[in-house]
Parts: sequence; C-alpha cells; structure tokens
Amino acid sequence: MEKDAKIYVAGHRGLVGSAIVRKLRAEGYTNLLLRTRAELDLTRQMEVEAFFAAERPAYVFLAAAKVGGILANDTYGGDFIRDNLLIQTHIIEAARRTNVQKLLFLGSSCIYPKFAPQPMPEDCLLTGILEPTNEPYAVAKIAGLTMVKAYRKQYGFNGISLMPTNLYGPGDNFDLTSSHVLAALLRKFHEAKLTNAPTVTVWGTGKPRREFLHVDDLADAALFLMQHYEDDKPINVGVGEDISIGELAMLIRDIVGYAGDIVYDTAKPDGTPRKLLDVSRLHALGWRAQIHLREGIAATYTWYCAHHGR
Repeated sequence: MEKDAKIYVAGHRGLVGSAIVRKLRAEGYTNLLLRTRAELDLTRQMEVEAFFAAERPAYVFLAAAKVGGILANDTYGGDFIRDNLLIQTHIIEAARRTNVQKLLFLGSSCIYPKFAPQPMPEDCLLTGILEPTNEPYAVAKIAGLTMVKAYRKQYGFNGISLMPTNLYGPGDNFDLTSSHVLAALLRKFHEAKLTNAPTVTVWGTGKPRREFLHVDDLADAALFLMQHYEDDKPINVGVGEDISIGELAMLIRDIVGYAGDIVYDTAKPDGTPRKLLDVSRLHALGWRAQIHLREGIAATYTWYCAHHGR
C-alpha cells in the first residue's frame, strides 16, 4: 500500500480497529479515513454508499463488528446476526462498487465447528455444528467471508479474509455483561483485590482451552497480510498455543496480585471445549506473533488501571 493512499479503517474505535490505526500510523501511513458511529452508521446502506462514493478509499480494513463474550452472544443473538450482516454487507458491496483496490475482512475463530479437530485448520470450516451460544455471530461471520470469496470469483474483487483467535489488549471491553473471558477475569481480579474479596468466581469448570493473541500482534499480521496475501481462502491468525481457563485465571490472579481463592461456577456454560488455530499457513508466509501472554496481559492490566482502575 502506498503511504499516502486513502485507507478506511471501519471500526477504528474498537479493540481491533484502534490497534490497526496505531500500526498504520507507526508505519507512516498518513491518509486514514476514520468515522465514528455518530458520523457514519454502518448498518445504514445509504450512509455507507454515500461515504464510499464521496471518499473513494483505496484500501479497507473491515474491523467494525458487534462483538461480545458468551453471555452477550447467548442473550442478544438477534442483534449480533442482524448488525454484523448489515455492516459487512454494506461495506463489501460499497467497496466493490467504488473499485476499492483491496479489502481485508476480519472473521473469527468461533466460526469453526464446536468439535473441530485441534488445532483447527482453515478447511474444517462448515464441517460440523457450531457452538450454540455464539451461533448467530458465527453465521454472520461465515456469511461475510463467503461473500468476500464469492465476490472474488464473480467480480474479481480483491478481498481477503482473516480468522483471528481470541484477542485482548488496550481498548478491550471490560463490561462484565458483554466482555470476553480474559478482559472479564482481569476486571474481576482487580476489583476483588481492591475490595479484599475472599474469592473470585469463574464461569464453568475452568477446563476449556483457549488461545489468546495480543491485538497489536493482530494489527501487525493484518498489515502484513494486506501486503503479502492474495488467496481466496481465509487464513488463520493466532499464536499456535493455548491455555486452560483455569490456568489463565491463575496467571491473571498472579499478575494482578490478588491473594484470594478461585471458585468455579459449574452451573454456567463452558462453551466450546477447545479453540486452537492451526497457523501453519501463516507461519509459512513468514509471520509469527511476538508478544508473549504474560507480557501482554501485564501490559493490558497497566492500561486498564490507567483508564478504568480505581
């Protein structure tokens, strides 16, 4: 990408979008198109079409999405499938109509089958049932990457799809009703430390295993793949290692400095037993994650204390 090319980062205030903006600016890209939801409602087709017609970006990072943890997904499935279908459909179609040079679509590792082989290769997509608690979100994301692939075939549209693993980092959502597990645990342990609470409750058994990628690593991978990846097949982006929720809870407890006990609420759902991505294709291209989990969580906790901590 040319350093002065118009680059639209959809969702620039979110966890992923803000990291992509930081990365682009650090690399010297100077012509970024950024709009808040108040300025541009991506669920409104006419607004999206008018924006693309007026600005005509050369490149698009489609990081805008309605996202959340297991509780939010399970409770507001209708919102998740509606908003994500609208956002991605409007942007991809407007990008095609205005001859965007290249678009990067961000999927999610939750689109893989609930009982997918581990680690999960890209070709296991649509080979089994989805995790019921996030099925609406997963179906929307599957539709998005299928749309990108179909547009490549029919229109010659230059779009690529990334499937990142679980993300965390500065700018994460720490709302306990809608956050993902790492951010939720970080907040829980922090508040328990402040109040000297004797225990912290963790949902489920603690046995499910998850892979966690720092969002700055994802942003680095996104820029790398925008520059070097041209396949119509989605590509996994992760670290290639996972950790149990119980181990994660103990790691966060240690980083936060909480001295109490961990209690598991086994009446709450575990979700998918394991989600580890096969990142062999990404490694073969020459990209690997650089931020280790303990280092990344410690930095995220420092950010949380500066922005949300009491």
